[in-house]
Amino acid sequence: MSLSLSQLFALDSLLSPEELEIRSTVRKFGEQRIRPQIAQWFERGEIPVRELAVELGSLGVLGMHLQGYGCAGTSATAYGLACLELEAVDSGIRSLVSVQGSLAMFSLHHWGSEEQKRQWLPRLAAGTAIGCFGLTEPDFGSNPGGMRTHAKRDGGDWVLNGTKMWITNGSVADVAVVWARTEEGIRGFVVPTGTPGFSAPEIRSKLSLRASVTSELVLEDVRLPDAAMLPLAHGLRGPLTSLGEARFGIIFGALGAARDCLETAVEYARSRRVFDKSLAAYQLTQAKIADMALEVGKGHLLAYHLGRLKDRGELGADQVSLGKLNNVREALEVARQCRTILGANGITLEYPVLRHANNLESVLTYEGTSEVHQLTIGKALTGESAFR
Repeated sequence: MSLSLSQLFALDSLLSPEELEIRSTVRKFGEQRIRPQIAQWFERGEIPVRELAVELGSLGVLGMHLQGYGCAGTSATAYGLACLELEAVDSGIRSLVSVQGSLAMFSLHHWGSEEQKRQWLPRLAAGTAIGCFGLTEPDFGSNPGGMRTHAKRDGGDWVLNGTKMWITNGSVADVAVVWARTEEGIRGFVVPTGTPGFSAPEIRSKLSLRASVTSELVLEDVRLPDAAMLPLAHGLRGPLTSLGEARFGIIFGALGAARDCLETAVEYARSRRVFDKSLAAYQLTQAKIADMALEVGKGHLLAYHLGRLKDRGELGADQVSLGKLNNVREALEVARQCRTILGANGITLEYPVLRHANNLESVLTYEGTSEVHQLTIGKALTGESAFR
């Protein structure tokens, strides 16, 4: 008799019946709707974003941890579990949900005017509109405060100029939350993508997150009314708070990719015959599986703990960095190790392992690189900043 990872760590005992039901619903959607297609989408570098967005909206996962305006209003832990199950199929699907809900929708919900919320949030929650989040620039990723995109007043309007890079959903979005430098400091703007001067060429030839739309945002004299500004966001606190929401989802999401790799490797090892017995019966294979299970299980315990802190309103940015750094780093190592168990079969799209590993290379970088999170944790422990 063999145990699952969840049974080994008694993980389900830490979740409420509602959380278990949400997890089960999202897992079923991922297995039935996405998994049969995901290898083809990854290979082609294409994904039916608009079709999937409506289905994800019907599922209730878009902005699910937000209150009102058509959002489900679930716990943060439940949202994390949904991210975990989506990323167990592919990081690109979780990225779609994270950018929509934790970046675009959260920014509108947290920093927007009542008019902005009513105009966009119900459609974004339903998936009938798609949002993106424009912060990163070609030369400013880890240092968003150096952004060159700027907005200048012109009468009663704002005129935006600049370029954003690596923007998920950018070329299919209906609305972009764009952060720009002004004379008043960094401010956020709600930019309908049909506004003259706005364009979003798609970035192709990716080796990672191929089942995800990634774009550049180009703003050339984009004229917006004064009401397009997010009224409650002042300075970098606005975009960084939104990034913290997305990082929280990644803490859980990366574990989904790791779990899928581990389960695939275990199943493969049990069925693969080497020198007249199963690969799973060898000590080296079992040592690898045991070590990986330990890291994935510990990652779950960390994620659940941080989820409970967030649900109580006690989660700090330093603690989010702990989760993002550990869980993504360990998930990537698990994916690479699982590939060794699958041998040459591990490099094909017949199995999800190398696809997950390729995706996790991007997850390791976005929403704060490992180095940024190391320095964040180092600052918290020493009281000294090493960023500059």
